[in-house]
Amino acid sequence: MSSGAGKVVCVTGASGYIASWLVKRLLQKGYTVKASVRDPNDPKKTQHLLALDGASERLQLFKANLLEEGSFDSAVQGCQCVFHTASPFYHGVKDPQAELLDPAVKGTLNVLGSCAKAPLVERVIVTSSIAAVSFNGKPRNPDVVVDETWFSTPEYCRESKAWYLLSKTLAEASAWTFAKENGIDMVTVNPGMVIGPLLQPTLNTSAEYILNLINGALTFPNASVTWVDVRDVADAHILAFEVPSASGRYCMVERVAHYSEVVQMLGALFPNFQLPQKCADDKPFVPTYQVAKDRAKGLGINFTSMEISLKDTVESLMEKKIISFSPNL
Repeated sequence: MSSGAGKVVCVTGASGYIASWLVKRLLQKGYTVKASVRDPNDPKKTQHLLALDGASERLQLFKANLLEEGSFDSAVQGCQCVFHTASPFYHGVKDPQAELLDPAVKGTLNVLGSCAKAPLVERVIVTSSIAAVSFNGKPRNPDVVVDETWFSTPEYCRESKAWYLLSKTLAEASAWTFAKENGIDMVTVNPGMVIGPLLQPTLNTSAEYILNLINGALTFPNASVTWVDVRDVADAHILAFEVPSASGRYCMVERVAHYSEVVQMLGALFPNFQLPQKCADDKPFVPTYQVAKDRAKGLGINFTSMEISLKDTVESLMEKKIISFSPNL
């Protein structure tokens, strides 16, 4: 497992949900990791990273801000690969431009700008999202297979007021343009809704979707969602660097499931939970669709089943005392 011995890599936004797992896996493989965080002095953001196996020898923390040009220069200097995972993901946004769009787009360009100046960087892996793939107004139903040739369109995201989708769509598009113009070997990983155990002490947005279902909700949303395990997403990032032929984009989705199915799975896993029985509206269920897995599997990913991801998410929320009740398990 020590394929990373002697190699130095950078992870931006290292305290985040996916990034924390990425740092853990990189350290396990022997890499030296230069990790950027907004505030290295905030124990909520750094303690879980500093506690990882190998951290005391091979983890260095750097302070960097997405909106500050050049603030990633020292973090990426001397690295062979840069994993750019930092990008805000939350709802209840008041000012989409300042809260989501600028950090996503300008932040990505700032990181790539630092990479362009760092002579040792061989490849940059950008954490994009299925949000940048499948939202373009084309019909999505059980016969439709979304794959890496699909691109979300800014117009569709704006019309839907889907600001997070727009932030990921614009960030990825501007990243490809910059990478081509500056000769950067870039690969993107495009995960769906990421679930699985939490390493960080605080609740993240995607785990919150599961928490909401088990925390006394009376209804479940009428939505079909792409789901994937956080550990698979972390592994895909590393494979995207380690596999020389890796290129382009990699959709990471284990399955597309309507919330009604998610509730059924949770009920089978945790029969004592009080789960919502009704949908939030009376309309027909939003149809599911398919997302191609061939490229991800070709990279070496064996997807973790959603049942395992759900079970591990809930058990992790209990262990971290984020779930306030104690279901009689």
